[in-house]
Amino acid sequence: GKELLTREVNAAIEGFFAGGATEIVVADGHGYGGVNGLLLDPRAELMRGWPTGYPLLLDSTYDALAFVGQHAKAGTPLAHLAHTQSFHYLDLTINGVSIGEFGQVAMCASELGVRTILLTGDHAATLEAQALVPGIETAEVKRGTTPGQGDELPHDAYGRRNLGAIHLHPERARSAIRAAAERAVRRMATEEFGLIPLKPPYERVARFRSDADRPATIARETHPTSVIALLNLPYDRRPAGQG
Repeated sequence: GKELLTREVNAAIEGFFAGGATEIVVADGHGYGGVNGLLLDPRAELMRGWPTGYPLLLDSTYDALAFVGQHAKAGTPLAHLAHTQSFHYLDLTINGVSIGEFGQVAMCASELGVRTILLTGDHAATLEAQALVPGIETAEVKRGTTPGQGDELPHDAYGRRNLGAIHLHPERARSAIRAAAERAVRRMATEEFGLIPLKPPYERVARFRSDADRPATIARETHPTSVIALLNLPYDRRPAGQG
């Protein structure tokens, strides 16, 4: 698994440099190590470990943001390993727009003026990205096989329901990623794309699945000016019927 992901990351790096990028930082999306540093393209730097809270070391000095190996948000039909943060989430919205992990970080990037230019992952994740980020490049490398949303399931059962997928051969997947990454960087020079239109004030609504210890819950928080500040607010979880 780590080798396949790292080689997909390398394919994106190759495409970015071919398109004109001059500096690349790879942020390992799983703190325990999803990327094999020994196999990583030596032209890139590797960031491991996350601070507490958003925007996860992203700042306005970066020109662009890309996601490699991304999954779709919780409750997405025909998605592989779809979840948001954990399998406890039913849904999360910002100002009524349903988003997952990709959307949260992409919104932070947009607030900072950093363009989100590429997502690679399963078919459902590419559709999610295209719907949220105008003009984003995508590369589809697999497709999930489980229909339905699974909203009726508690978190442990939901975590087991969407494990199936049909994958491209790794060489075909890397070729698609490399081409999409190169297109994304080349387009940056002549096109304005990759920023999500953001309009304050902001409201976050999170709905959580039931588990053995508690019923389904809901949390609502607001912030007058900042998506980043909103995403860093703690959840005030209440029984779903009181939301």
